[in-house]
Amino acid sequence: MTFSSELWDRGGAPVYAEIVRHPFITGLTDGTLDHDAFRYFIVQDSHYLRSYSRALTLVAGRAADEDAVRMFALHAANAIEVERELHASLLGSLGLTVADVDAAGSGPATTAYMSYLTAVCATGTYAEAVAAVLPCYWIYRDVGRELLKRSSPDPLYRQWIETYGSDEFDAVVESVLAVTDQLDMSASERERCHQHFGTTCRYEWMFWDAAYTKLDWPVG
Repeated sequence: MTFSSELWDRGGAPVYAEIVRHPFITGLTDGTLDHDAFRYFIVQDSHYLRSYSRALTLVAGRAADEDAVRMFALHAANAIEVERELHASLLGSLGLTVADVDAAGSGPATTAYMSYLTAVCATGTYAEAVAAVLPCYWIYRDVGRELLKRSSPDPLYRQWIETYGSDEFDAVVESVLAVTDQLDMSASERERCHQHFGTTCRYEWMFWDAAYTKLDWPVG
């Protein structure tokens, strides 16, 4: 069994099963999702992608070979482009501006996820950093595949679905999985990778759920 398969079987598959059943996801495909929930998601995803780009830069800095350095650095730049291009068009459709995104700030689940990723990528080993950033690649790709099968009657949701279910994004994910399967680590480091992977998988579920419930800070 490859290391990526090991990670998925232990920490990814159970969480992914809950994600595809989540009412945010089913609401995307049947068109019943409240646009306010999708608006919350896009705003929070804008904040998340900015932080994710920085996390990928940290991974690139710890990479063991030049190909991996180049790959993660490129993905870091691409994350910013996705935030600018896709969200720019979606924000307009939702009646929002970049200024609105900045004013809204990051919510509780977003802040927790971003903080965890940054901490692992800054203080953990290279293998730990890869394991921590992997769920965002993998779960989004697989959710995209599932949503493409169902599509959506809502053109706004369909636009988002087609972006993350694309062949280009699939190739990006496969390249990261290949790097994951080549990681060299000790037994204790391997266990920490499992912990990080499982934690960020759960943060992926929490991100969808926060959007569905429009989670806000309890005080302040």
